[in-house]
Amino acid sequence: MTKLTKRTVDLVLVTEKMFILWDGELRGFGLRVYPNGRKVYIVKCRIKGQQRFITIGQHGPLTADQARAKAYNILSEAKNGRDPARDQDQVRKSPTMKELGERFLTDYVAVRCKPTTQYEYRRSVELFISPKIGTRKASDIERKDISELHHDMRKTPYQANRTLGVLSKMFNLAEVWGIRPDHSNPCLHVKKYPEQKRERFLSQQEYVALGKTLNDIEREGSETKAAINAIRLLILTGCRLGEIMTLKWNYVDLRSREFRLPDSKTGAKLVHFGEIVVDVLKNIERIEGNPWVITGRQEGARLTDLQHPWRRIRARAGLSDLRIHDLRHSYASGALALGEGLPMIGKLLGHSQVQTTARYAHLANDPVKAAAGKVSDSIGKAIWGTRG
Repeated sequence: MTKLTKRTVDLVLVTEKMFILWDGELRGFGLRVYPNGRKVYIVKCRIKGQQRFITIGQHGPLTADQARAKAYNILSEAKNGRDPARDQDQVRKSPTMKELGERFLTDYVAVRCKPTTQYEYRRSVELFISPKIGTRKASDIERKDISELHHDMRKTPYQANRTLGVLSKMFNLAEVWGIRPDHSNPCLHVKKYPEQKRERFLSQQEYVALGKTLNDIEREGSETKAAINAIRLLILTGCRLGEIMTLKWNYVDLRSREFRLPDSKTGAKLVHFGEIVVDVLKNIERIEGNPWVITGRQEGARLTDLQHPWRRIRARAGLSDLRIHDLRHSYASGALALGEGLPMIGKLLGHSQVQTTARYAHLANDPVKAAAGKVSDSIGKAIWGTRG
């Protein structure tokens, strides 16, 4: 046996039968020679008591020195009890990022997530992840690849951060599914962009303007009654858009003044409301055979698009920057202005976590500031009198 080098390998003559030429220096390192002239470097080792032959690569694309270095690493791993063949098989069989995304949407998102979350996850996978790194092997993705993708989306920081979150979930599942080793999530330490939390609350004058606009439009008939009813219920209940748009009559108890929602963003939910909401509901026509409170144009269907009528309504009211979700924020700020505490606000809105309600904490200081101003003004007048 001689040492396998480029010269010795090139000089090996082909025979009618496949044979192996073993290296004279590194035990277990060899060259498999096929009758068609193909020469492939291999390693023979014993893993957990079983003899294994592992292919390293073909001579030509791989030099003898490169093959020797790989053979040495494989033999060292085998001595330490690892199975390098299994690791190589995992890499070879690893799905592409596009395939991982499809499995993520089918096996996890479709089963575990609510429709709105499914939509957002699918959007991230199909619009931002697959087009960018879809052809890459999931096992090959490194932190620098994730950092680069995130950086490329820096002009839309909110979407960049949402996509980063989806990728992190995908790689966590890739570990569960045996596609990547444990603790190898490449999203770790990729820092999210700062996001400006937008807070928009309706003033008393703006409530008046919006209410007048809804009344005018209702008289004119320029928007559907369903759209007008939906907006009124959103204003008066603090519900999420999806909760009102999917509200069924059998969820409504007018006597107890409750919506008994079997499902919401935070699970089953009980929504309490006042007499004015009872009046709104009583004025909504119940259509036989249609279970929805906010009905659509087609028979038995519900209204699915409120954004387009909302844009027209808010523009007419002079509130072009007001989002539908801001109606929910305004409901919370109204409750705080009436003296309700944060725990009660959380119950009214159906928050499952205290941190979610805490975003309104600074609004609770407004009555305190007003009281402090009255006290200091009163004391000031007593000390200095009326200041001109």
